[in-house]
Amino acid sequence: MTSDFPTEEMQLTHLLVVGDLERARAFYHDVLGAEPYREYGGTSAVLRLLGTWLLLVTGGEPTQDKPDVTFRPPTDARTVSHEMTIRVPDCRAAYATLRARGAEFLTPPVEYAWEVRCFFRDPDGHLLEISEARTAT
Repeated sequence: MTSDFPTEEMQLTHLLVVGDLERARAFYHDVLGAEPYREYGGTSAVLRLLGTWLLLVTGGEPTQDKPDVTFRPPTDARTVSHEMTIRVPDCRAAYATLRARGAEFLTPPVEYAWEVRCFFRDPDGHLLEISEARTAT
């Protein structure tokens, strides 16, 4: 047994609870270009996105290994407990591409001294951000 953490053999998977697996899978594939990898029994799907595993699950009641935890999609899109940020070389170009693919943004890209960024949601209300780093002047 090793006491090293993390090790090169480890990988991180980001789990999102979704209301409709097909709709979510289509969004992440068609809009963001995620590659389908595997599906489990019609209740979950694994995709590969920018070198990260993305696990979409339809939720569920507590289980033996998480006895007091219920998985549910977001209920209020205005309250966020997490988001995913995609660092892009050109925020405006990424914005145009993603809008053309069906992403609905909260606002067009906004410029700050340190970055250009804008936010959009997946079909279940999970918040995503595209962000272009700027050099300080």
